[in-house]
Amino acid sequence: MKESDTKDNRYKLIENFNILWDLDKHYSRKENLLFPYLEKYEITAPPKVMWGVDDEIREDIKNVKTMLQDDLQSKEDIISKIDQVTNKVLEMIFKEENILFPLSLDTLTEDEWFIIESDSDSIGYCITGPAGKWKPVRADVESKEEHEKLANEDSEGYIKFNTGILKAKEISAIFDHLPVDITFVDKDGVVKYFSNSKERIFVRTKAVVGRKVQNCHPPASMHVVEQVVEELKSGKKEHEDFWIKMGDMYILIRYFAVKDENGEFLGILEVSQNIKSIQEIEGEKRLMSD
Repeated sequence: MKESDTKDNRYKLIENFNILWDLDKHYSRKENLLFPYLEKYEITAPPKVMWGVDDEIREDIKNVKTMLQDDLQSKEDIISKIDQVTNKVLEMIFKEENILFPLSLDTLTEDEWFIIESDSDSIGYCITGPAGKWKPVRADVESKEEHEKLANEDSEGYIKFNTGILKAKEISAIFDHLPVDITFVDKDGVVKYFSNSKERIFVRTKAVVGRKVQNCHPPASMHVVEQVVEELKSGKKEHEDFWIKMGDMYILIRYFAVKDENGEFLGILEVSQNIKSIQEIEGEKRLMSD
């Protein structure tokens, strides 16, 4: 890297690493679609290890981009970090192609692959998408996952609440139109429901339903999840809040202990919202927008 073209080279490398960041979509599809099915077959060790390394690669890519934007960072340190993350990516590709994918192909059913393929669009693809839609040999998938069964036998009937009555489709639409992401975990720590809001903050796929909540988070944050669950379930706390920055978003994440009228613990409600625009509100607004 010559001194006269160092900045140009850095700009090009930043562009390349912006493209490489697309790996996040690939890893997210793997973690949120493939891993849940492997867990159903009690294959847990490889997914947990891989998820941890995936997060390391994500962090390394962010660090390289930060270093490239810092004029005080030496060329040698940048090259060393680039070599490190490149080797990790290549090693992960090798493990996926020689261990994870062959294992998955031998284990999952065609119906499960069909559901994975159907949900993949909601997460996105790395650099390039599929050439076409895959159709299983048996196109009419008879068995749907348990999470797709409605608790109410008559989905067109009304469900009675203390404060009114609603149809199942109305309840679903209300949850999906709330300006927050909602996820409900039952008293046994199993994910039972998530809302399908238009501007979802964290990736959720149908494969997450029926999965232990601890397995829905990266290994690095698992101890925090377990502590939150324990303190809400034991009654030590009624709620717990976190707030984090994600790119241009400022995310408020709230956890509530859900109890019935007798105080019996039913589960935990996670509510996430991008509050950046709310923080920017000033003065008053009493008139309708044009």
